[in-house]
Amino acid sequence: MVITRSFPHVSFSLLRIMLLLAAVVGSGSTQAAEWKAGVSRAVITPETSVWLAGYGGRRAPDGKLHDLWMKALALEDAQGRRAVLVTSDFQGVPKVFSDPVFAMLKQKFQLDRAQVMITFSHNHCGPRLGDDLVDYYPVEAEQVRLVDEYTQLMQRRMVEMIGEAFAKLAPAQLKQGQGRATFAVNRRNNREAEVPKLLAEGTPLKGPVDHTVPLLTVTRPDGRLEAILFGYACHPTTLSFTKWCGDYPGFAQLEIEQQHPGVTAMFVNTCGGDQNPLPRRTVELCEKYGHLLAVGVEQGLPGVTQPVSAELATAFEYVELPYLKTMDRNDLHGMLQDTNAIKARWSARLLQQLDGGAKFPSGYPYPLHAWRLGGEMLVIGMGAETVVDYALRFKREFGPGTWVLGYTDDMIAYIPSRRVWEEGGYEGGSNLYEYGRPALRWDGVIEDRIAGKVRELVGKAEVSK
Repeated sequence: MVITRSFPHVSFSLLRIMLLLAAVVGSGSTQAAEWKAGVSRAVITPETSVWLAGYGGRRAPDGKLHDLWMKALALEDAQGRRAVLVTSDFQGVPKVFSDPVFAMLKQKFQLDRAQVMITFSHNHCGPRLGDDLVDYYPVEAEQVRLVDEYTQLMQRRMVEMIGEAFAKLAPAQLKQGQGRATFAVNRRNNREAEVPKLLAEGTPLKGPVDHTVPLLTVTRPDGRLEAILFGYACHPTTLSFTKWCGDYPGFAQLEIEQQHPGVTAMFVNTCGGDQNPLPRRTVELCEKYGHLLAVGVEQGLPGVTQPVSAELATAFEYVELPYLKTMDRNDLHGMLQDTNAIKARWSARLLQQLDGGAKFPSGYPYPLHAWRLGGEMLVIGMGAETVVDYALRFKREFGPGTWVLGYTDDMIAYIPSRRVWEEGGYEGGSNLYEYGRPALRWDGVIEDRIAGKVRELVGKAEVSK
């Protein structure tokens, strides 16, 4: 009765059609604006003589090829649920860096641990940070002071940058797709010296790889592209000199941003723990691999057409990864005079801890995330140097739209699959001492432990479909 009185000249059927059309149009415009996204960035290039990280020695900086960055993508769904992903050119973000950042984010912005992923590219032309790979380097008081000061500065800068990203939240549409780049080589199955000859001959290389380049675009309602998030599974170890540089991911991000003025390009290392850019060791090769990755992104962008629904669910937990054997005093005494300088420094440091009353744990708390973005996208975040088997396994298990990120939250050690653990070698063998752990090797059950916890978290991070 109310309808007919309000619209006396419009039939009930026609009015009903008009209302349905209005609802469809209205829902479409609302859908495009349901996500809110904010992007921010900060330079992390040191202004002091903090050594470059990695490669097992003292490397003082002597200039730069380009600046190093950390960047943040903040998201808010239609229900006001929030999360933020940080990407960075750091070699490794250790727990002593990230835990205080998580605490500050909780205090300042009420962000829980499940809502924050801090990723790092594992770039070996970036600076030392906290106690990451602490036994790699000779102990020098001045360097300890510089690293401590730089670490605290970066913690404050990261929190500020994340706050800026949330302050910039504005309507956006998210879409995903993928590209491809083929320069990553499984370094366990192909000798570095032989790779150029094999490539020239067209001989297929051996071993599992993941050559996909996952893509996520952030676009404003006016059609302006705001950010491109992309990933690849490969060590950024093309270069080993002493200039600041983002290695191939740095060159890729620069090229993408030059091709798309005003856009922020963000790189995540997926599961590249056993993957290298080969051949390597020259700036020309580094630029080439950066270009190839940028081309993989550009060629994939036309296929980034799948909208990501504006629903967000996040889950986080630790899973305890057991050591095969925890070191005791006798073990460590036997390594004090080891010809490997890293192992000798490691054993001396751990003995000092035992002398101070420390008790070594039997395992390590391993961080795991699962984020659902709509029913279309699942992001699994895994700590440290995950080998490629994890990405291949979880993408098979959870299907299209699955991203598997290594190098998240904590630079712990190599995280081998069961296959790699049984094969041994650098990534799967007795090398935990390089990362400062009080053991030489993981227990062989860690893949099962991780996979079980990932399934639990994916089950908890549910959105309506």
